[in-house]
Amino acid sequence: MTARAVVTGVGVVAPSGVGADAHWATVLAGTRRTGPITLFDPAGYPTRIGGEVPDFDATRYADSRQLVQTDRWTHLGFAATRLALADAGLPEQAPDPYDWAVTLASSSGGNLFGQRELQRLWGGATRTVGAYQSIAWFYAASVGQLSIRHQLKGPCGVLDAESAGGLDSLAHAVRTIRRGTPVVVAGATECPLSPYALACQLRSGLLSDVSDPERAYRPFDATAAGYVPAEGGAVFVVEELGHALARGARIYGEVTGWAATHDAAPTEADVEPDPTHYARALRLALDRAGVRPHDVDVVFPDALGVRAHDRAEAAARRSVFGDRPPPVTTQKPLTGRAHQGGSALDVATALLAFRHGLLPASAAPDQPADGCELDFLREPRRLRTRVALIGARGFDGFNSALVLRGAAPPPTP
Repeated sequence: MTARAVVTGVGVVAPSGVGADAHWATVLAGTRRTGPITLFDPAGYPTRIGGEVPDFDATRYADSRQLVQTDRWTHLGFAATRLALADAGLPEQAPDPYDWAVTLASSSGGNLFGQRELQRLWGGATRTVGAYQSIAWFYAASVGQLSIRHQLKGPCGVLDAESAGGLDSLAHAVRTIRRGTPVVVAGATECPLSPYALACQLRSGLLSDVSDPERAYRPFDATAAGYVPAEGGAVFVVEELGHALARGARIYGEVTGWAATHDAAPTEADVEPDPTHYARALRLALDRAGVRPHDVDVVFPDALGVRAHDRAEAAARRSVFGDRPPPVTTQKPLTGRAHQGGSALDVATALLAFRHGLLPASAAPDQPADGCELDFLREPRRLRTRVALIGARGFDGFNSALVLRGAAPPPTP
């Protein structure tokens, strides 16, 4: 029989809070956590609003030697992984290193570390960089550091598909489990808040320049003006079902279907992308999960917040679901868009919704834009089928979709 992969641990480090419980409380309350960027002075930039992890103390999750060698993006990964392992009831060191693996997604690497070192190179008196510049900025740095820290020596890897990568990492984890590795750490974190990283994002023309945090990021809304950048994300413990049951683990849900496609076209702010291949990814994920479209309980969209792209996403969903679309909910306006960390955070929200038996209300839109009229959840709703479809679109054509089936709810006391 084909091995089944279930999620037994959730670790969240995001603007919504540190820990799954803090994230769920923020989501359920609909509390906005974006505001002025403080990790550096953004005064000279048109975008000055972002999503930052509040009161994050990296020393709680790694020792000083590890922290000085790594970027804040990796620090967030240290924290999310330790929280996920603790939530799963697993030790921090793999009992058999070759039975555990780690596969994360990444986009831009260690921005703050690289910014500091390059400024020292070109503007400092010594005209040098530290030895750790060679590894701290590297897009696979978090995977390598976590492999060392937790002795995860099974098949490890990193996925690079921008926002789509957060879903791809879980798909890859399932494949790894089906090849015989019983425990895989998967997910993603991100930290794109530095002068260089913000400049790169601004060049895309997709960032919001609205200064009011309440209005800056409104996907699918008539006033949509682009996205707000954010740091953070979520990391998961994915286990082979028999392994999880044998140790009496709590199960959030099962990854039952996934798919990835590509548009073969660049992302442009004012050009509406062809929804064909994104729709194909959604259909493939449902087909591989054995789920009919009308059995989907909820959809978590990519929600870029750019009008042309929001219209294309809405068109893709209509082509898949026809005149019976499931409810749609997005919490990205509360936290900002954390690239691959944002799609991983959507997975965390879906799993926590299964755990609590409640779908959270959507944080946007207030007034749907023309072409974006979907069934947005206006208030929390009880689950019907416990099936969630999550979609993500990476810059320059990456499309990914993931189907999760929630575990049976815990017995009522």
